Formats: sequence, C-alpha cells, structure tokens
Amino acid sequence: MDYPKLRDINAFPVQNSGQTLLCLQDPQNICEKALFVPPALYFIVSLFDGQHSTLDIQAEYMRRFGELLYADKLQEVINQLDENLFLDGERFQEALRQKEEGFKNASFREAVFAGKSYEGDPDGLRTQLEGYFERANGPGSLEQKKSTKGLKGVVVPHIDFQRGGFCYAFGHREIWERNSSPCFVIFGTAHTPMKNPFCLTRKDFITPLGTLNVDKELVDAIQSRCPDDLFEDEGVHRSEHSIEFQCVFLRYLYPEPNPLKILPILSGSFHEAIEKGISPMELKPIRQFIDALKEAVSSLGREVCYIASADLAHMGVQFGDRDGVSEYGLRVIAQEDQEMLEYAEKMDGEGFFSSISRERDRRKICGLPPIYSMLKTLEAKEGKLLKYGQAFAPETESVVTFASLAFY
Repeated sequence: MDYPKLRDINAFPVQNSGQTLLCLQDPQNICEKALFVPPALYFIVSLFDGQHSTLDIQAEYMRRFGELLYADKLQEVINQLDENLFLDGERFQEALRQKEEGFKNASFREAVFAGKSYEGDPDGLRTQLEGYFERANGPGSLEQKKSTKGLKGVVVPHIDFQRGGFCYAFGHREIWERNSSPCFVIFGTAHTPMKNPFCLTRKDFITPLGTLNVDKELVDAIQSRCPDDLFEDEGVHRSEHSIEFQCVFLRYLYPEPNPLKILPILSGSFHEAIEKGISPMELKPIRQFIDALKEAVSSLGREVCYIASADLAHMGVQFGDRDGVSEYGLRVIAQEDQEMLEYAEKMDGEGFFSSISRERDRRKICGLPPIYSMLKTLEAKEGKLLKYGQAFAPETESVVTFASLAFY
C-alpha cells in the first residue's frame, strides 16, 4: 500500500479522561468496532486519500509537526487500519463480498445495532425505552390504549437513542394512542450512496423484542407498477439504522404475537432536484415510485400508517462546516427548522422542499427524502409538531436537530 486510501467512514471527536480523540466508525458495519486515534495520528490518516504516497505523507508530517515520521511507524498505522477494514483494498473487498453474500442469502434482516446503539437484552431494552416516555423531557408513560383513531402518519428522528430517545417517544406515543393500522410504511434515510432514489427489501426485520414481518404482497404490488429494479440497492438495508430503530419502538408498543407488518423503504439523495432547481416529482424515478406506492396501497385496500424516519439539520465542524455553531447559531437553526416544518404541518410537500432548496440545503437536512416522500404519499388534512430537539456537541461546536410530528 504505497498509496493508502481510507474508505468513506465516519469520524467524530470524543472525550476520554479529558483528552480529545477522534472516533473512526464504519457506516457500512463491515468493521463492527470503532477505532480511537489522537489528533496527530488523525492528521496522518487524513492523508490516506489514494493520492499521497507514503513518502508524501512523511513529508507532510515533517512540515506540520517538525519531526520525522519513521517508515515503520507509518506502516504500523497502515497495517492496523487495513486489518480493521478501514482501508480500501483486497482485505476490505473480500470482507464486503462475504457480508453482502450473507445478507443476500438470508431470509431476514438482523438487528445489527442491538447491544451497540441500544440494549440487546429484551428486559434491558424495555426498561431503556420506557425511560424515554417517563423521564421529565418525555411525553409521559403509556397508559391503557385509547380508542381514538385518525392518525395517518408521523415524522420521528433516527438519531441515536441516547440523544434523541425522548423525541422518538412523542411520535410513538401518538402511534400508540391514535393508530388503528397493523401495517406501517417506513421511509428511512439511506446514509450510504444508492444508485436509485428508493429501494425495498422482502427480508423480515428482527429486533430483540421480536420480528416484524414485511408485507410482501405490498412489496410485489409496488415493484409490478414500477419500471426500476427496486432491489438493486437492497444491500444498503443491511447496515442502515434508520428503519431498524423504528422497528425497535414498534415492537415495544405492540409486543408479539401482535401481527404487525412493515414496508421498509430506504430513500436516497434528492440533490439532483436541488442542483437542477426543480421539484423532485419532476424526476421520473421519484415520481414513478411514489405513484406506484399510492396505487399499490389503494388497490390492495391497505390501511397503513406512514413513518418518516428523519433527522433535520447537521451543522458545525463535524459536518464539514468551517465554523462551529454558537449559542446564537443554535437559536437561528431552531427558528429555520421550525419555519421549514410549518410547511410539513400544512401538508405542503413542495413548500417543504423549496424551503430547503432555496438555501441549497445549507443545513444538510438528511430527512428531506423521507419527509417529502411521505408528504406526497399520505392523505392527511393537517400535521402537528409534537416535539423539537437539538443534540449539541461542544467539543466540535456541532449540532444535529430533530423533531416528531403527527399527521391526521
């Protein structure tokens, strides 16, 4: 590896015993463990772009720190990253092939993040989720289910439970109290690239609290109406958390043997529409999929509840911005977010998209595709903002924002 190349991974700062470290994490979950590196070592790793030779890296290190980076030390870093599958090379390609082959041949989708992002033990997980409802910033405990109906869909976050669990609880309490459907259409955000704007899977989703079966008849009805291969990107489902996290909450609300069914849809980027300054519905693959979904639900007579698993703004140094977010900046972002969400409350999908497109997605709204798609699909009269939240990381002056909304 004379020209080492780092894969597309997540890197974010963490505090450990008063020391700032950079956490390297694999969004594809080929490597299941994270690596923690000090800033000087991260400088070396940042040069692993496939364009810098090992000699170039040594020279850059000398210019930056004024000391020699020995070849054997550099090779040690390269070997460690390669062994942990963070470098693009033969070892990673073989591991990726095995993971993809295993997922392709499986009849189910494993709970990839159980024991990592949330409790893997069923009793521990129930206690964890219960806490999000009952804590001071939550919506209150789940009481005996009311007979009220009328819920058509919700927007809920997909941020990690530790930071946003209370906000999930607002949306899922509304499902508990006002949903009458046994079938949930879940629009998730794909955090890795896809060839097409949407992809499906027929694989049932396992959680520590039980399995959620996919409505395969509905899947087939959509594919039969859509000319694109909706399974071309199916492998992205293997490591994507945005649908898994909703499944965990749904199985908590409706314990087995409650016969829930889901339609898991991953949404890719809509940035082509932003770049062209047009509505996403003017892009044929997006329009065809949304039309096919609406027709399939109608023709099968399905009563469904829609879920958009979506976070909002991603701003600050961690997300590539030159400047961090100040306390004043957090207030400005909150105001901009809530102005954007007012379009969603009014069921104005085009207004929602335009509010993001006008600023060229400056706030990096990762929930744009699932929220827009849901607004264009469900038939509701109005929406209501239930809860808004911000997860601020002071070490990088960065923030992720999120919200729960309900539609009736």
